[in-house]
Amino acid sequence: MDNHFFEQIFKNPLEQHNIPPNEVISRWAEKLIQVLFPENALKVFLTVEEVKEQVSALELELYDIISASCKLRNSECKNAAGHFFAELPALYRVLNTDILAIYEGDPAAQSRFEVIRTYPGFYAICFYRIAHLLYNFGIPLVPRILTEYAHSKTGIDIHPAASIGEYFHIDHGTGIVIGETSTIGRYVKLYQGVTLGALSVKKTLAGSKRHPTVEDRVVIYSGATILGGETIIGHDSIIGGNVWLTESIPAFSTAYHSPIITIRNHKETN
Repeated sequence: MDNHFFEQIFKNPLEQHNIPPNEVISRWAEKLIQVLFPENALKVFLTVEEVKEQVSALELELYDIISASCKLRNSECKNAAGHFFAELPALYRVLNTDILAIYEGDPAAQSRFEVIRTYPGFYAICFYRIAHLLYNFGIPLVPRILTEYAHSKTGIDIHPAASIGEYFHIDHGTGIVIGETSTIGRYVKLYQGVTLGALSVKKTLAGSKRHPTVEDRVVIYSGATILGGETIIGHDSIIGGNVWLTESIPAFSTAYHSPIITIRNHKETN
């Protein structure tokens, strides 16, 4: 190999080379989640002051992350970190609605503690909600790093730009895909393998509404695929397993896939 090859490697990355590694960014989010939900924490906080100190440390850490990854600089970066932490009580409130939705919506869930400690759906939702808040403050790349980290851990792929309401319940979750411009209402429940996707992936459609809208109190069962920015799933509807939808359905609808299944009893045919 000649020197040209090694020079190419040496000169990369060409931009934003000061961004902390993905592991550092994702670890910041995990530490934040452990403050909000100490059920998952390695460290036990003995006083309120210790909690405050940890939150302050995490705010400074976020400032450093944003400063390295964002076009914002100096006071603007600090303001972005400050604005994020000013929203921490609201973030905590919404995440608790998600815990309640999972606990009340799954007969297998024995406690709030179990949901926090063991449910991959809640883990993915935590990362999504943190990433979405950062996305709304105009922070580039970091939100996507966070949701892709959760994706790698859980198999649940939620774009940080998607809009998702309170009391969100992901059951099992593996293989769920929620696209960038998806809009999901309150009290929505998704099972494994659900896709909220686009009808086309042409680059010229960037910035347009490409993914579906799911209104309040909709249940979407495993393997269902719903595509298109003009597709609206009306509130209080049920989408059955393996359904493929590219058009809107009204409120209080049930959509189901009806395959022909034949069952033969070998004792009767012998």
